[in-house]
Parts: sequence; C-alpha cells; structure tokens
Amino acid sequence: MSRDAERKYRTARAVQRLLNPVMRRLPLQTLLETTGRTSGLPRSTPVGGKRVGGSFWLVSEFGERSQYVRNIKADPRVRVRIRGRWHTGTAHLMPDDDTAVRLRSLPLMNSAAVRAIGAGQLTVRVDLDQ
Repeated sequence: MSRDAERKYRTARAVQRLLNPVMRRLPLQTLLETTGRTSGLPRSTPVGGKRVGGSFWLVSEFGERSQYVRNIKADPRVRVRIRGRWHTGTAHLMPDDDTAVRLRSLPLMNSAAVRAIGAGQLTVRVDLDQ
C-alpha cells in the first residue's frame, strides 16, 4: 500500500473510532452486523448502501483491510439494519465488480466519502433472506 493510501487508512480509522459509536445509536442509520472472527461476538458497523430487490449493496472503502470484510470471509452470515428493520442474509465479496460504477448507484453522500478516503475499495452484496 502506498504512503498516501496508508495515511488515508489511518486517518479514516481514527475518525471512525470517534464517529461509529454515535452512528450506531442513530435509529435509521444502516448497520452491517457480522460475527467477530476471533471473539464470535456480533460486530456492528455503520455503512452506506442500497437495497436493490432482494439484495443489499455496499462498497467497503478499504476492501479486505476492513474488519467487517475479514469477518465476512470467516462467516458470511450477516444482518443488515435498513430503515430501522433488521434483515438476515449472506454476504458475498465481489472483487470483479467495478466499484466506481457501483458507487454511482449508491447513496450520494456515502459514495463521495468512500471515493474521497478509500483505497482498495471492494463491493459487497448481501443476499437477504426472504
């Protein structure tokens, strides 16, 4: 990873440590809940994404460096809170998906932040149980 990408990663992680606990408490904030790969405990992460039919799409700003992506690799069963309602599903990492194109179809503010601070983005699709 380049110096610039590493600086972005460290800055984003510091900001997320401050904001994520607050964001998790907002009733309409979209959350992705994974199972911790070491602890086995539920881990909630505020995310931006969009439900399209029976799937929820998001782009991880740091790809496989993101803790929730590492958790998905260990156990793809997840929950997503969309508009205050929890949905279970199975997450799929989509390394061949064009993240630039995908971000254009997702919520504007989150997409702008992912483009600005991200490096090594990765698309994640969650197939929701019906």
